[in-house]
Amino acid sequence: VETVEYKNINFTVWDVGGQDKIRPLWRHYYQNTQGIIFVVDSNDRERLDMAKEELDKMLNEDELRDAVVLVFANKQDLPKALKVKNITEALGLDKMRRQWFVQGTC
Repeated sequence: VETVEYKNINFTVWDVGGQDKIRPLWRHYYQNTQGIIFVVDSNDRERLDMAKEELDKMLNEDELRDAVVLVFANKQDLPKALKVKNITEALGLDKMRRQWFVQGTC
């Protein structure tokens, strides 16, 4: 847990990890969540469907109905990484009825 202050706004950040064994515990962090940062490996095409499933599951939870979503499309520096546009499409973000943004990262 880390608290970050930026321009008089305090963020409490929880890095809950994405391993299979940890995912069932994510729901314990949903209460009072206003935003989600979801990190996707842009170079791992095989796991992108699973990432979409997990994101959809999470966003269908009542506690997260108003949460905004920031997706970090990680590993954009690798030559075979999917572009941000492709990540957006694969995750079905265009169909979401909430605020979202995808940011490419290295």
